[in-house]
Amino acid sequence: MKSSLWIVTAALCSALSLSACSSARLGGSPIRSATAAPAVNPAPVEAVPSGPVTAEPLPPLEGSPLPPVAGAPMSGMPGGVPPEGTDVAGLPPTSAPAPAATPAPAPGNRTAMVGNWTASVAGGTCRVQLSSSPSLDLYRASASGCPNQDLSKVYAWDFRDGEVYLYQTGGAVAARLRGSSGGLSGVLAKSGAPLTLSR
Repeated sequence: MKSSLWIVTAALCSALSLSACSSARLGGSPIRSATAAPAVNPAPVEAVPSGPVTAEPLPPLEGSPLPPVAGAPMSGMPGGVPPEGTDVAGLPPTSAPAPAATPAPAPGNRTAMVGNWTASVAGGTCRVQLSSSPSLDLYRASASGCPNQDLSKVYAWDFRDGEVYLYQTGGAVAARLRGSSGGLSGVLAKSGAPLTLSR
């Protein structure tokens, strides 16, 4: 009877000590003895100011080859060509950028078109003067002795993209002509009749 009581007491003590250990190991709160010292919180640490932060590429590791520079021949290879059977990834060959296309120069300019012209149109000839005096966003023009009604109403002109535009009162385009300061040719806008201006 005494020995069986002893065995039961020993088993109970073992079970209690094991349950205390397992509860601490499995995240449970550990059982503290009354004599255990209370936990001490460490004193706060002051932040130390740091210097300026700079960013630059890291140097290559010792013993590793430098990365190839685009356009430079690969070291150890004649003419930068890798030996046959070697797979080398690289950038496509660089080519010089194509030069920007320059527009063809316009024949003449606004100043070269200023002056007196003889206009020839079906039905006869007349005088057309292209002035350098501005008229709003255009320039003044006048026609005298023109048998053609569309040409006789010309009051303004402009030079754009190598073409001379003749305008009627109200802003309608009377004619578009192309050429140089020596002679212009084109058509009347409404009728499509050929028109030439010569000095």
